[in-house]
Formats: sequence, C-alpha cells, structure tokens
Amino acid sequence: MVRSTIVVRASDALPLAASVDDEQTEQALQEHKQQAKLIFRRITPNAEPRCSIESGPYTLHYLISDNVIYLVIADKSYPRKLAFSYLDELSKEFATSYGAKVEAVRKPYAFVGFDTFMGKTARLYQDTRTASAAGSNLDKLNDELQDVTRIMTKNMEELLWRGDSLDRMSHLSTSLRSESEKYRKAARNINIQAMLRQYAPIGAVIFIVIILLWWRFS
Repeated sequence: MVRSTIVVRASDALPLAASVDDEQTEQALQEHKQQAKLIFRRITPNAEPRCSIESGPYTLHYLISDNVIYLVIADKSYPRKLAFSYLDELSKEFATSYGAKVEAVRKPYAFVGFDTFMGKTARLYQDTRTASAAGSNLDKLNDELQDVTRIMTKNMEELLWRGDSLDRMSHLSTSLRSESEKYRKAARNINIQAMLRQYAPIGAVIFIVIILLWWRFS
C-alpha cells in the first residue's frame, strides 16, 4: 500500500509538495520521514535515478527527474513495479504543471496544490488489486517502465551506519563484482565440461578394456 509521498528539489532538498497524511499515518511514519530527509541529503548529481531503500516494514522508493526527487513510502510487500509506476505518473504530471517553475521557487511547499493530484493517484495505487485494474486506464505505465530488477536496492541500515552511497559508480562497482563472479563460475564450468569431453572417450576405452579383460580371465 502507498503510505506517503514527498516531492523535493534535488539540488538543495527544498520540499516542493507532499501528500496530506492523517495523524495516525504521520505518527507511524515519523521515523521514516526523517530517513527520507537523510536520503535527500545523500543524493548527488551522480546518484542512481531510481532506487528502493528497505527500512523495517516499509520501503522508500525514489525517482529523480529534471532536478526533482519523487519519493514514496510504501509497505515492504507492495510491488516495486507499481511503486515506480506511481512515481512515474507523478513526475509526468508535475513536469507538465510546474516543471518550468521549479528552479525559481524559494519557499518550501510552493506547489502545495499538487497534493490533490497525489491524493487522487495514490488512491488508484492504494492496493495491488486496484492498481492492477487501473493499469490500462493509466496509459499502461507498467509496460513502459524499465526492468525493475535493474533498479538499485539498498538497506536503510547501510546508509545510516555504513555510510553507503547512492551513487551510480558505487552501484556499478557492486554490479561489476557480481558479474565478474558469474563469469568466473561460468568459465570454471566450461573448463570442467571441456575436460570431460576431452577425457571421456579415453575413460570409456579403458573401461571397455577392463571389462573385456575381466570377462576373458574370469
């Protein structure tokens, strides 16, 4: 389920808009909204444009587009593809309505009126069944999204205590290490298969000779 949404300017983390949350949601997400502020401070020009950060029972998904960060706090069980479909929908509408004004604003929450659209869209994505049914009415956004398996996933603990990075190069380094390990395993398997192909005929001949000798002298 979509719980809360925040829109900020990427260059200085100035809040531009936010969803209107009830008191119960506000209390439940107080810590996670503080974590969202940490994420905004960690984002640099080299940051991954899409990322999912797991934190307890929730996951914070963010999308960066045209110097604007769109972040949603959703249940951990909520499908990542739907979360980014929701953020894509917000980014397109926000760019159309306020994109030209983003760089000029100085006061926080200058686009508070955007909460109406966020609330309406969040209701469509409130649970997986509603979101899936609404997919065809939202220009099939799910089909347009990139492969979510390529979106970087982090753990909040890594960001808080290990000083982990959201930068692309950090993610690329991890990916390269992973790919390198895959290639090493693949090469090892190929070598084993080559050895089997090379020595299997010899082994078969020796086995046949042993059987013949045993049959002859038994």
